[in-house]
Parts: sequence; C-alpha cells; structure tokens
Amino acid sequence: MSIVELKKPILIILHQETSTPGRVGQRLRQRGYGLDIRRPRFGDALPHSLDEHSGVVVFGGPMSANAKEEYMRVETDWLSVPLNEDKPLIGICLGAQMLVNHLGGSVYGEAADNVEIGWYDLEPTQAGQALMDWPEKIYQFHTEGFTLPSGAELLAKSADFPNQAFRYGKNAWAVQFHTELTLAMMHRWVVHGAHRFELPNAQIGKDHLLGRYLYDAPVSKWLDDFLDIVFGKQNFAV
Repeated sequence: MSIVELKKPILIILHQETSTPGRVGQRLRQRGYGLDIRRPRFGDALPHSLDEHSGVVVFGGPMSANAKEEYMRVETDWLSVPLNEDKPLIGICLGAQMLVNHLGGSVYGEAADNVEIGWYDLEPTQAGQALMDWPEKIYQFHTEGFTLPSGAELLAKSADFPNQAFRYGKNAWAVQFHTELTLAMMHRWVVHGAHRFELPNAQIGKDHLLGRYLYDAPVSKWLDDFLDIVFGKQNFAV
C-alpha cells in the first residue's frame, strides 16, 4: 500500500459556492493528501471528530468574522474540535479571524480606516524567523485585523495590522494574508474586488498583478515550508 493511500484527507472549509483551495489544495495533493471540501455556509455538515482527517484548513471570504449569521457562530464554535484533538489547523484571513474570536481575542476594523489590499511589507518576529524564511512582501485582501489571543505566539507583523501570523499551542496556526491564490484566482479577485481599490491604503488592480511577478517566488517557497511544518515533511512518493 502506498503512503498516499495511508494518509487521511485534509478537511477544507470554504465560504463561497465557487471558491477553491487554490495553491494550498494543490500543494496538499502533492503531499499525498485527499481533500474533503465542505461549505457549511451552504448546508454542509462539519464532523464531530477529526478521527478520519489529518487536519483542517479554514479559508477566507468577503464576510466578517463578527457577522451574526448562524453559520458563522457554528463554524467558530466548531474550532474546538481540532483544538481539543490537537489536530493541525490553519486559519487563513477569515479563518484566522474566526480562530481569534474562538480564542477570546477580537476582530476589528472599518472600511474608513486603512486596509491592506495588494502587496505589503511583512516582518517576521524572532519566533517566526526561527521557524522558516519569510517573504519581504505578501499579498493581502482584508479590511479587518485582529488582536493577538492570550497564549498565542506572534510570528509576523505589518505596519498597519500588527498581528499577521500566530501559532497557538502546537498545531493551530493563523495567517492574515493570502498565499493560496493561483494566478487565475488573483485575476478574478482583481475583477470582482475592484470596488475596494478606492479604500484608504488599497492598491490599484494593476499593482496586484505586477506584484505577482515581482514578489511571488518567495511566497510560493514560504507556502511549501509552512505546509511542511504544519503537516510534517514526509516522503509521499508511491
């Protein structure tokens, strides 16, 4: 039996009907993991245990983690499952903010304040540098930020949103930024999100795409390193 067949799938939580796990999904498949994709917002159930999964990745979305819709409460409360079972958990943007709310932190920000939409400087902390190399520029698409939950270890920060990445315990990770975008995904975001480019501190669409060619190589390398840390670097060849 191959190592691929031995690995349990990764639970993927998405928040829009047409969303995909992008490069994160591609890299996880390369590592031999199947993807169990669920959209609780549209009625998909979440498992009561992760016994049949290797971990979970909670992706982003245009909604706020402070939204009052029932699915947001259900998803945020459900994060106790991977936390209690100490299974690998990654929260990306909205997913990170839901984790913050679950851990007793707060999500804040208004569109009238500075946003991060485009490519911005990223500064790792000493703890972050000890784990891996970080890109100097990172792609962002958010209007809200979050406080650092009690007990969390800050891994990276930026000028306008000081909490960019953290680790909670051994296996829970949160990142405010986006490394999952394929080039096709970025084109779609630039088209559908163009109305946000007039917000304070946002960059215009052509700078999003130019930045992809200028800055993405170390971002792609970071994603590989990050997934190896979270899920363990293994020989996944058949």
